[in-house]
Amino acid sequence: MATYAVGDLQGCLTPLKCLLEHVGFDPQQDRLWLVGDLVNRGPQSLETLRFLYSIRDALVCVLGNHDLHLLAVANNVERLKKGDTLQEILDAPDRSELLDWLRQQKLMHYDAERDTALVHAGIPPQWTMEKALRRAAEVEEVLRDDARLPLFLDGMYGNEPDRWSKDLHGVTRLRVITNYFTRMRFCTADGVLDLKSKEGVGTAPAGYAPWFSHPQRKTRGQKIIFGHWAALEARCDEPGISALDSGCVWGGSMTLMNIDSGVRLQCACKETGT
Repeated sequence: MATYAVGDLQGCLTPLKCLLEHVGFDPQQDRLWLVGDLVNRGPQSLETLRFLYSIRDALVCVLGNHDLHLLAVANNVERLKKGDTLQEILDAPDRSELLDWLRQQKLMHYDAERDTALVHAGIPPQWTMEKALRRAAEVEEVLRDDARLPLFLDGMYGNEPDRWSKDLHGVTRLRVITNYFTRMRFCTADGVLDLKSKEGVGTAPAGYAPWFSHPQRKTRGQKIIFGHWAALEARCDEPGISALDSGCVWGGSMTLMNIDSGVRLQCACKETGT
């Protein structure tokens, strides 16, 4: 039995299947961790979601910002944006089954035996692993609640508040938690977010740094696997931190990593037509 993690799929199914075939992935025995952004921008969003659903018992999945965007559009609280490739999912006869599965997924997964967390964007430096799990659970609970889901999705968008406070409540509280887990790249040591800068580590605004680089980070010494940040090209020199988004949907490669050995494989995206 082997456990792998893969970077952002974003509707690129062909390179995922290529990588799984290369390692002889067996969904009856092996496990696959997904860092989120399963769909959107790539050419095979519906096919990707259907494939993942077919092997769902072999998956550990966290949600990314594009996955949450799909749920918002599907619940009529947000419109499709230019460049979205989600319409085929919205029109699919099995959309309810697929979307119901999607909203059951986590914002954060933690494997205690490996002392390893899986998130889409990151964990803010001021949170311990335990606090991060509790905050993620707040959003996960709302995602699974039919009555509360539309209100959350409607209030999910926005850059404020830009910092966590225990005094936050309601949708604003859920928004900042969601932004940490699904949109964060740069922040201050005490967790003030900059959500505009999207390039490499050397482009941080004054006073900000990559979330994983702060010396005071309370998860230092623990392992974190994340995606989201294509400009890193799946490279991160911080000990214990594994970046897996290598920009497949933008013409780069898709990255698969054996979680226990650290061995990585990459497959180019050219055959997908992206």
